[in-house]
Amino acid sequence: MIEVVPRPARKRGALLFTAFEPSGDDHASAVISELKRRDPDLPIFAWGGPKMQRAGAEVIERTGDDAVMGVPGLAKVAEHWRINKRIDAFLRENALTDTPIVVHIPVDSPAANTPICAISKKRGLKVVHLVAPQIWAWGRWRVHKLRRLTDQVLCVLAFEEEFFRRRGVPAKFIGHFLFDHELDTQSLDARVHTMGEGHPRIAMMPGSRPNELDRHLPILLDAFRSLRMSFPDAVGVVAATNPQVAERLRREGTDLAGGWPDGVSIVTGDTDAVVRWCDIALVKSGTVTLQVARQGRPMVVFYKKSSPLLFLVARTILSTKYFSLPNVIAHKRIVPELVPHFGGAAPIVEIAQRLLRDPGEAKAQTDAVAEVLSKYHGMNAAANAADEILRVAGIQPASSSDLTRAT
Repeated sequence: MIEVVPRPARKRGALLFTAFEPSGDDHASAVISELKRRDPDLPIFAWGGPKMQRAGAEVIERTGDDAVMGVPGLAKVAEHWRINKRIDAFLRENALTDTPIVVHIPVDSPAANTPICAISKKRGLKVVHLVAPQIWAWGRWRVHKLRRLTDQVLCVLAFEEEFFRRRGVPAKFIGHFLFDHELDTQSLDARVHTMGEGHPRIAMMPGSRPNELDRHLPILLDAFRSLRMSFPDAVGVVAATNPQVAERLRREGTDLAGGWPDGVSIVTGDTDAVVRWCDIALVKSGTVTLQVARQGRPMVVFYKKSSPLLFLVARTILSTKYFSLPNVIAHKRIVPELVPHFGGAAPIVEIAQRLLRDPGEAKAQTDAVAEVLSKYHGMNAAANAADEILRVAGIQPASSSDLTRAT
């Protein structure tokens, strides 16, 4: 009689996401949702935030909760050193399970993620960067380390793919998560009606980190006061990313000389509605500029620095002429940017007045931005990222296009 020896169960490859800021939680959750849509049983582990958990990841440790309100520098370094030790231990133990991780997906935050990538490579994992490190902007020598610590870079800016490939780094442009879904304009319009009545409508977007709020709120409120002298019916909304930021903004604004201006309110966690409401946006440089751009609103972009000397030192490692994303993507100045900005509100006010008084200039800006954003038409960043992650992992569920045809 022939004895039948059962074959051992085949181990199932798993994925690990690491994200350390709210924006990373946003991007990763979109990709995790897409991966789970294709294969609900795919094991996905994460150091990440609540959106990643809701999308279906098993969050080993919660991260990003203190990214907005900040932690002192040395404490932050020590915290990440401990996190790295725990991730290394987790990977060592996970390798002995039936769901060994085969691909690590670091999400943005290169300072936090680069040491983890080194740990992952040491453990034999593939590494797929979700959102390319901005090596094209500063510290280009870092590309050598990136080349060693990646198997694929997923780029959200169109020019990045060629930049990295020319330097021997596998890269693919996937689109941008902001443009994966159409805006629900009906819902936005309903929320717009709850905001201030008057004209012009001025949106102010100071950022989310403590140092940004401290530097940007005073200059924005000063700019609004000056604009209201020229436009007495002006109303303003300050966009806060979450309730903690809103509380800080209200407290700090009230303590400023002149107090909180009449005609200015705070809206929390609803940036798209604030953009739809406004006639012009005064916005700190960052991803939020693309939120303004997608709705065709004119903007003045700025980023206040406290020390010209420090910037002159930093300029020695910067490799870009432009800082605001619409200008970076276009490779030319299509929106006014005051980056870095060391002065007061006057230059912001001057540009804003010009845009408000000259509809032709405002339209020229928004038309140029619309042309830049055409690069994203028809792309789905989450689906394209899922395709690449599964390819590198050697996992072959149906592709996004197959699933679309099947449904």
